[in-house]
Amino acid sequence: MIPVVARAGDSGMSAREAAAKERLLDLAERALPSGDGAAHRVAFFVPGRIEVLGKHTDYAGGRSLLCAVERGFCIVARARQDGRVTVANAESGERAEWNWNADVRPVVGHWSNYPATVVRRVARNFPGVTVGADVAFASDLPPASGMSSSSAFMIGIFLALADLGGLAGLDDFRSAISGRESLAGYLATIENGRSFGPLAGDTGVGTFGGSEDHTAILCCKASTLSQYRFGPVHFERDISVPAGQVFVVAFSGVLAEKTAAAMATYNRASLAAARVLGIWRQARGRAVETLEAAVAAGSGAADDIRQAIAASRDEEFGVDLLRKRFDQFVIESRQILPEAGDALAAGDLAKFGALVDRSQRAAEEWLGNQVPQTEALARSARSLGAVAASAFGAGFGGSVWALVSRSESERFVRDWSGSYARSHPDAASRARFFETSAGTAAVKILRS
Repeated sequence: MIPVVARAGDSGMSAREAAAKERLLDLAERALPSGDGAAHRVAFFVPGRIEVLGKHTDYAGGRSLLCAVERGFCIVARARQDGRVTVANAESGERAEWNWNADVRPVVGHWSNYPATVVRRVARNFPGVTVGADVAFASDLPPASGMSSSSAFMIGIFLALADLGGLAGLDDFRSAISGRESLAGYLATIENGRSFGPLAGDTGVGTFGGSEDHTAILCCKASTLSQYRFGPVHFERDISVPAGQVFVVAFSGVLAEKTAAAMATYNRASLAAARVLGIWRQARGRAVETLEAAVAAGSGAADDIRQAIAASRDEEFGVDLLRKRFDQFVIESRQILPEAGDALAAGDLAKFGALVDRSQRAAEEWLGNQVPQTEALARSARSLGAVAASAFGAGFGGSVWALVSRSESERFVRDWSGSYARSHPDAASRARFFETSAGTAAVKILRS
């Protein structure tokens, strides 16, 4: 199900990035506690992702255009026989541990919440399995940057524990999870707490997101953008990244955390989409599952939904906010994204850039998930010659991608970071800029 390579360099990464991952794997391996040297051992690289287009569309059944990045988590795990799970942060030296059971109590607000949530959910969904493991991780993905560091971390923990515990061989697992796209859907429910078919939901990490991140991390291909529709995960097409073009990513220095107050802000965008769907269901008496399905019900469905919003006089969100949220979803998922994919496939980079600009404006004006720093980065990237540029991820901070000529990437990074330092010096002191190709999905690494 997950590709297997002998070393990081065999995965399709650039030589520079492969060498960096080998160093992280070594660091993680050294962080494992002393134990049985003959015990079964596994290692994984799990990337972050770029949401090229598809802002807050996945949890409403919409589309996303995605790729993995060449940065992420390196995770090494070794089996143990006592039913204990230990997880070590190889960089900070922090450790957390639990007995394998369905009643693990995560610590909200601490990194250990993520592996603890995985242990709890898997133990509940597959009660016949007990997994003992020592796990250590190291990462070169900026945390809380909008590149799905939390999802990548949870996926890496799951892959290691599932491998050591033989989950893929269970009848219950095989009947519910049929491939990587199905696995992405299941792992999203570990994060958001929902059920997945017969696998009952449980406490997630508190975010009401979809499965876009998990799909990109598990399913995307090197040098390729992948278009998916969600609710459930459905592959639509692959589009090659134009020859000679590369992504430059700028983490704004404004954390895009999905904890505490930031979680409530993120969830409000999700809840607004759910409210629109609820209004339409009540007005029409139809039990459709997603907002995308409601819009696709007929040629006049979008106008019907707008009329239902106007008649609702919603007091919690307000009619104006719900209308903007709905219009952003429709334009992003059903107009901008398909047309941008067509333009990119046809090599029309000017049209692609104009459509991405439209997506960015809709995020600023209608979705309302941008901050001055990400708006400035997107604008300056275009003024400095990027083919296209956009903020991505949950928003309310985070990162911006820019598509540029590989031959100009070094100059572009210098000019882009310099422009940001002048316009937002405080945030720029925490910012990070790096080049990445569209990278490989999660990969299991066999090391001698």
